[in-house]
Amino acid sequence: MPDFNTIEEVVEDLQNGRMVVLVDECEAVGEGVLVMLAEQATATSVNFMTRCASSPPVVAAAEEHLKALELHMQIPKAHEPMDASIMVSVNARAIAGTGVSAQDRAATIRKLADSNSTPEDFVQPGHVTPFQSQPGGVLRRAGHTEASVDLAQMADCQPVALIAAILDEAGALADASYLLNFARQHDLKITTIHDLIAHRRRTEKLIHLEAQSPMPTRYGEFTAYAYRSLVDDNPYLALVYGEVADGRDTLVRMHSGCLTGDALGSLLCDCGEQLEQSMQLIAAEGRGVIVYIQHHEGRGIGILHKLKAYELQQQQGLDTIEANHALGHPMDSRDYGIGAQVLYDLGLRRVRFLTNNPKKRVGLDAYGLTVVEQVPIEAAPNPHNIRYLTTKRDKMGHALLLKRAAAEDDSHAKSA
Repeated sequence: MPDFNTIEEVVEDLQNGRMVVLVDECEAVGEGVLVMLAEQATATSVNFMTRCASSPPVVAAAEEHLKALELHMQIPKAHEPMDASIMVSVNARAIAGTGVSAQDRAATIRKLADSNSTPEDFVQPGHVTPFQSQPGGVLRRAGHTEASVDLAQMADCQPVALIAAILDEAGALADASYLLNFARQHDLKITTIHDLIAHRRRTEKLIHLEAQSPMPTRYGEFTAYAYRSLVDDNPYLALVYGEVADGRDTLVRMHSGCLTGDALGSLLCDCGEQLEQSMQLIAAEGRGVIVYIQHHEGRGIGILHKLKAYELQQQQGLDTIEANHALGHPMDSRDYGIGAQVLYDLGLRRVRFLTNNPKKRVGLDAYGLTVVEQVPIEAAPNPHNIRYLTTKRDKMGHALLLKRAAAEDDSHAKSA
């Protein structure tokens, strides 16, 4: 886009001590932030961010950097917005004031960015809040925290950035036109997370193809591609049916592994049915891909915690979301950035997405994938999973018809 600057231009300005504007075009977030290198923070820059962005600046830092400082995540994580990893606020121990002033905040921010800092250099709680970036940056999670840390690393500096959300005159998140005017008014470079992802995708890759083999199934012969994530060593299995690298619209299922549903035939969810239906639909169409993400078990909490959640649901009457929160987990901690890289590596560009979850498709275009259609999968409800399915529909926005489930709900209500 002509109104936006290149990633190279933005990185150069950061290296020269200037701020830049970073825009998230994702429909679920849709905000812009001011960004600068944390190690260059001054009272003047902190004051400018607070006054002009109209929100307090926070520190974005790489996970390993914050772990070295022994900073801990806020509790409970389940209430953190947009899966952000928000840490307990801090003050630099050496500051003379209370930590509120721009001078004190700048001193704390620089201390957070100092590679020689130790845990003893900080007191908690304080007035500067660190946000923890996910390993892999925007190729793992397309957020402002990850993007700003990526830019700091691309500037050959400490993986610590200072960011502040830009609000409009009404105090709402500024839209794209406001952000472009804001950048022009203050003579700042401006870019998007979408462009940063595209830049990183062009210059690096976070998956490695480990094996490839034919895999005959009851639905037809798929080809299995075994990928390894270079971020965390997790495996990603792609089951490919037919020719998918020809540029045509391709049926795709991004499937979160579910041992109980996929392998053991559990009736407490609809995962096994969704996987079977996806394989049937793809085989019937003659082409398509299923990306199987094993470590997504229990929406990212793992098999043991998923069974603990089942226990809470049965003993205390909690729904699936309430049970996750009771265990200290978010509603959904999955991310699909690496899975999107798998699809891109297989040659896909335009996908018909087999999912009932609208959040799965958000942001995939940033990875070079255009979602041309969302294709729902309607599993048959049963007495054991009706509440689970209605919770996904009513609380998570899943596109489910559940006619039989609704009828069952009515019968339960009449008998109550």
